[in-house]
Amino acid sequence: MDTARPRRPTLDTVAGAVGVSRATVSNAYNRPDQLSAALRERILVEAARLGYAGPDPVARSLATRHSAAVGFLLGQRLTAAFSDPALSIVLDGLATTVDGHDHSLVLMAGSAGPRAETVARAQADVVVAYSLPEDAPGLAAARARGLPLVVVDQPEAPGVAWVGVDDEGGARLAAEHVRALGHERVAVLTFALHPDGVTGLADRARLRSAAPGVAGRRARGYLEVLGEAPVWECEVSDRALGRAGARELLRLPGRPTAILCASDELAFGALAAARDLGLRVPEDVSVVGFDDIPAAEQAEPPLTTVRQPLTEKGRRAGELALGLLDGERPGRPLRLPVSLIERASTARLT
Repeated sequence: MDTARPRRPTLDTVAGAVGVSRATVSNAYNRPDQLSAALRERILVEAARLGYAGPDPVARSLATRHSAAVGFLLGQRLTAAFSDPALSIVLDGLATTVDGHDHSLVLMAGSAGPRAETVARAQADVVVAYSLPEDAPGLAAARARGLPLVVVDQPEAPGVAWVGVDDEGGARLAAEHVRALGHERVAVLTFALHPDGVTGLADRARLRSAAPGVAGRRARGYLEVLGEAPVWECEVSDRALGRAGARELLRLPGRPTAILCASDELAFGALAAARDLGLRVPEDVSVVGFDDIPAAEQAEPPLTTVRQPLTEKGRRAGELALGLLDGERPGRPLRLPVSLIERASTARLT
């Protein structure tokens, strides 16, 4: 009794059944413009009947040195792609742009920054790096492989395609808004100014030496308008950490009457902290966020925030990645505008 497993159908199997060359079958999948619609349809129907699913993408990448994949490099755990609202929207914009161009997405992440070996092994032709520190091993690995690189938010580097938003300008809008409402005692709640995991009040030296990136740019924008202000630094942009930090700020002598938050997630924590302490928003304390994720409008009360074009940021990153794959050179940094969205979490000081 022959117990040998049946052989899987191949390009040659389909070519023999249709009566065409192997190259013609390959063109039906990879270069459909080279065939008439009728011939391509006949090949695909016969391939389906034989159980042939198409060329092996791994084998094709080994043969051509192209995997038709866009690597998306995170500075957080992989779950952040689904749990971080702002990141999810950016990723959706990127995926929508890449979809339809015969490219897939490969997510790469590490708990303390992307591990170099992850990038070194990845089947990817271009890397989109999302909000990483300058010394992230994943960035070094991408550069060592000579992969085209698109950076979203940080770090900015000469000769690298970059897309982000006017973080400093947005922070200035938020600070000017609360100043115009009469608030003089204003505090700032931010995510990490340095990648060292420190949480607490940031002194002048720490603020001056803030690592280049989103948090530092937003802090500078706030302080350009405010001058002096207490700044509480959280390790990451997280509601629970924002809640704890805002409680500390609201217990300071000369309690602040407004809190400017470097993200909506931190602002949601600040809203909860005010409730914890029996304070009303906005009657006792005004709160401003940054991002304008969908939940901001549904917050209680609806959150005043700086709107950044998250979907467009992802879309532009995708366009840059596709352009690099087509041989384009990185252009000038693309800094997208922001706007202030006024809602019920801020009010004039009475």
